[in-house]
Amino acid sequence: MSTLTAAHAAIRLHPHDDVVIATRQLVSGTAIESERVVVAGLIPPGHKLATRAIAKGEPVKRYNQIIGVARDAIAPGQHVHVHNLSMAEFAREHAFGIDLHPTAYVAQPAHFMGIRRPAAAKNGERIATRNYIGVLTSVNCSATVARAIADHFRRDVHPEALADYPNVDGVIALTHGLGCGIDLHGEGLAILRRTLAGYAAHPNFASVLFVGLGCETNQIGGVLEAGGFGDDPKRLRSFTIQDSGGTRRTIEHGIATVREMLADANRVRREPVPASHLMVGLQCGGSDGYSGISANPALGAAVDRLVRHGGTAILSETPEIYGAEHLLTRRAVSREVGEKLLARIAWWQDYCARNGAALDNNPSAGNKVGGLTTILEKSLGAVAKGGTTNLVDVYEYAQPIDAKGFVFMDSPGYDPMSATGQVASGANLICFTTGRGSAYGCAPSPSLKLATNTALWERQQDDIDINCGGVIDGTANIDELGEAIFQMMLDCASGTRSKSELHGYGQSEFVPWQVGVIT
Repeated sequence: MSTLTAAHAAIRLHPHDDVVIATRQLVSGTAIESERVVVAGLIPPGHKLATRAIAKGEPVKRYNQIIGVARDAIAPGQHVHVHNLSMAEFAREHAFGIDLHPTAYVAQPAHFMGIRRPAAAKNGERIATRNYIGVLTSVNCSATVARAIADHFRRDVHPEALADYPNVDGVIALTHGLGCGIDLHGEGLAILRRTLAGYAAHPNFASVLFVGLGCETNQIGGVLEAGGFGDDPKRLRSFTIQDSGGTRRTIEHGIATVREMLADANRVRREPVPASHLMVGLQCGGSDGYSGISANPALGAAVDRLVRHGGTAILSETPEIYGAEHLLTRRAVSREVGEKLLARIAWWQDYCARNGAALDNNPSAGNKVGGLTTILEKSLGAVAKGGTTNLVDVYEYAQPIDAKGFVFMDSPGYDPMSATGQVASGANLICFTTGRGSAYGCAPSPSLKLATNTALWERQQDDIDINCGGVIDGTANIDELGEAIFQMMLDCASGTRSKSELHGYGQSEFVPWQVGVIT
């Protein structure tokens, strides 16, 4: 029998927890001295082992919160996972604002090198972190044409196309599979139009070209009306395939239009702007048992810094805060804000019931392999991305965000769909934690990826921007990593390219949320 200290073998998150988390693979007979427990069976890294006898039907705690109930009696040292832990439905006290505390704003906010844009649509001055020209579509029928227009300007295929425009980050096409066969007055079309309008107004686009087929339900004029766009031909142009005379002529027309936009887009210059202009979307994907211990709280520490510097952070993925929403209502600046969050949870419960689904169908297969067992456990770790500052407002999907500080935007848990909504709401940077590994980008906003464990970092450095595994290894702490992530945010916002940008990710990951009936 080998003996390991808890610091090396397992991590205890709270004195009242019933489980600890293995920092490496533990074999039967290993004694974890400070827990006074001997491992019984094989415990994979990131997974849970019981530190006391747990009776069948008894609740099990991690983070000092209930993550499920025991299916069977569990002995000290045994593996706690899907075979002996199940989802628990229980009443949660939704207190409002009892954990509020004043935000300690810094006297001299940090700066990044941003791009100032004039007011557009209903927005005031906007600050960009990137400088793209966008080709957007009103309907799937115009997707091929839009991609052909953007592909003409690909630097990796036609380096000469943008040779005279070094300040332009690229021309990108964001296409989707929606836009027709949808109720003209329904929620689905309203969300799609809100999303497209948010992208059209996004500061990371110097200008936008909208391409439609012509006869679709989602008329371009309806998108522009939803976004409150005025007549600004320099910044926004639109036409349809039917009016342009077919595919070839539309592509030629689109290429010529983008060429007219390039000179103006190239005139931008970066200048120092306060960090208050940074709006960061918070994402997690491919989560594991370490997510709520390392990368998520480290990102939360960076978010606390961002908020103290006057910036905005957006937590989303409503199904992945289910079971932890009571921790957010405690931080709500008012009962009204807290009730708005609970209203979104109620909407999801009704939505799932109407469609024969359940909110506890999470975690995914990969999450479970990584050590997560129930949605309660996953959600409790996911909310750590939001740091500790007050929850100042709650928004619907792709709704323009006008608040400063920590906010919530309703979205599905599917990462591309969630991040698409955050960018439509105004996020000019995305931070994405992962434990199993992720290859993801989110043009026009850059995406930084954070590894929860060193093994992933060593295996997939091509895709990951920073390793948070030092928290597990004992070589780093949350506060140090929070500072490093905050500085990386500023650097990336200033133009330093993320790993996903270097690989060209971002165009295929545009996925608006589809909720409406397709007929």
